Amino acid sequence: MGRFGVTEILVILAVVLLLFGGKKIPELMKGLGSGIKEFKNAAKEDQPADKKEDTKE
Repeated sequence: MGRFGVTEILVILAVVLLLFGGKKIPELMKGLGSGIKEFKNAAKEDQPADKKEDTKE
């Protein structure tokens, strides 16, 4: 149950293609990419703020 093989990945991609259609997939990937980008930016902004507070004490 650990690793996915080539067959499993192809089946998953086929199911996603059937569910969402070819035109909808690029929009989904764009939304996913922008969500990940925002998450990384928020994590970067949060980290230096914590370090600045530690040096003030």
